[in-house]
Amino acid sequence: MREIAVASFQLRWTPTDKHSDDYIRIERTFGADNYNPLDVVVARAEGVWVWDIEGRKYMDCLAAYSAVNQGHCHPRIAATMTEQAHRATLTSRAFYNDQLGRMYETINRITGFTRILPMNTGAEAVETAIKAARRWGYQEKHIPADKAEILVFNGNFHGRTTTIVGFSSQPAYREGFGPFTPGFTVLPYGDADAVRHAISSNTCAILVEPIQGEAGIIIPPDGYLADLARIAAEENVLLMCAEIQSGLGRAGRMF
Repeated sequence: MREIAVASFQLRWTPTDKHSDDYIRIERTFGADNYNPLDVVVARAEGVWVWDIEGRKYMDCLAAYSAVNQGHCHPRIAATMTEQAHRATLTSRAFYNDQLGRMYETINRITGFTRILPMNTGAEAVETAIKAARRWGYQEKHIPADKAEILVFNGNFHGRTTTIVGFSSQPAYREGFGPFTPGFTVLPYGDADAVRHAISSNTCAILVEPIQGEAGIIIPPDGYLADLARIAAEENVLLMCAEIQSGLGRAGRMF
């Protein structure tokens, strides 16, 4: 009879005899080279504060790239997560559940958007937007098969999937990952005239960050987004605003 080892996991943080250097060494030894984090090993967090293994306290001004603007371990969120995990941890999309529709309804009320499609990551959201725009272009605009074009911009950051890095203007994000998906034209960010001149009968969409994040918090000229919306309407193309980093109130307004 095969023996099965069962591990017991504690949710509460407990002290350890290891030091920050030990954890950094372990991660660098067994983890693939990817990011280059600061030499701070976070052991616990609360609100705007994080503590490292040695107990040093830091104010977290990064907020997980704004994913935890509400603060670490927010008590209401933690309580709701725990309650839901005890009721039903996961349901596949093979079923309805009593929470998803309510979330859709709440997002509709907050944003005014008529339909919602949740995603795990920003890259998945952008990949899905690209697919939706292309299908719209073929079915509604009658672009010839496999000829749809999407206009994108220098300095963009939409994720790290193969399609997305293919139209990045950052060489380090592209090197070693080709061949790339065709159908994208890269234009100067903030130049509405360049967009107008680049649109062709095969253009199905414009994909833009209203405020660029990875490029260094780049705010476009006044009226730029309104110009893009006007051009899109006039030329019968979709305007897709990727607000993974700037949306949900992070730039002062909801979107």
